[in-house]
Amino acid sequence: MVIPSILEQAHALAGRAVGEGGIAVDATVGNGHDTAFLAQAVGAGGAVVGFDVQEEALVETRHRLEREALSAPVRLVHAGHQTLARHLEEAERGRVGAIMFNLGYLPGGDHSVVTRPETTRQALDAGTEALRPGGVITVVAYTGHEGGDEEADAVEAWASALPQAQFRALSYRFPNWSNDPPRLFAVEKRDA
Repeated sequence: MVIPSILEQAHALAGRAVGEGGIAVDATVGNGHDTAFLAQAVGAGGAVVGFDVQEEALVETRHRLEREALSAPVRLVHAGHQTLARHLEEAERGRVGAIMFNLGYLPGGDHSVVTRPETTRQALDAGTEALRPGGVITVVAYTGHEGGDEEADAVEAWASALPQAQFRALSYRFPNWSNDPPRLFAVEKRDA
């Protein structure tokens, strides 16, 4: 296909923003797909920090990283993404090349545990501070659950309100798809 899927586009954007030796954050590790992608992108000289509120997500992510034998140092944090600023080391702040979010619930997990607009907004605000110039935040918003549309709308409102002189914001979606297709938002921090 010529047009990339939502996840392919999120990976393409994050991959261009962070490279070998970079610092990346997976704000919602889930089953570890983005964490593994980021670990491969930064390599042994980089670092990845991953967040999730569910221990089972962190366990699955550790297993995925072991199966894929990725050499990047990955620090997994059992906390919500809204604590991002507290858990970044001083040397990582303002140097993060990519931050990836997948909003909604853990596939195969407890569907009553979902991300929420208020904590996501806190994490996004912290993420803009953590990014280096040229760094990117990607947000894949799944809307097929209760509260999903509201959270996607909150992310869009947040991205739309960012000052144009400091950030470029993108919305990527498939308007002709049925069954609540995911939406991608991406924000790039402009060079100072």
